[in-house]
Amino acid sequence: MANRPGRQTQTAAVLYTPEQRMRRDESIWTLVQGVLAPLQFLVFLASLALVVRFLLTGEGYAAATWSVVIKTGVLYTIMVTGAIWEKVVFGQYLFAPAFFWEDVFSFAVIALHTWYLYAVWSGGYSASAEMAIALAAYAAYVVNAGQFLWKLRMARLGAEAAAAREAA
Repeated sequence: MANRPGRQTQTAAVLYTPEQRMRRDESIWTLVQGVLAPLQFLVFLASLALVVRFLLTGEGYAAATWSVVIKTGVLYTIMVTGAIWEKVVFGQYLFAPAFFWEDVFSFAVIALHTWYLYAVWSGGYSASAEMAIALAAYAAYVVNAGQFLWKLRMARLGAEAAAAREAA
């Protein structure tokens, strides 16, 4: 579409500067994140099935509980390694402008998972309430994963558009 006088063109924000892209591509933490993200998703799917099974049948409480505990451990691991990745790529552990809102929402996800652990270990909640907390944590996780996937997709499209402009 041609530029018209008085009309601004919208371009996708560049997620990485050339230096940040180089640090990202050279960092072992990029590979770690690339392995942990799909692993976390697989653990999530298995755990979700166990939690739903328990809620529907009343069976498998221990398996569902352990699956959420494992999912929470993977979440904590990906959050710590992700903070290290952000430090390497962007120079700060969290809330780099490129991933600010994803990081903010990640803390909500962590809070819900941590609440689940508290509920289980305190013994002050019913099994159904614990699983409801797990489902809330999982819903937040899905939203947060969607944020990251959307951001990375937009960055890829922006990089492709920039490359096409440079080639033209």
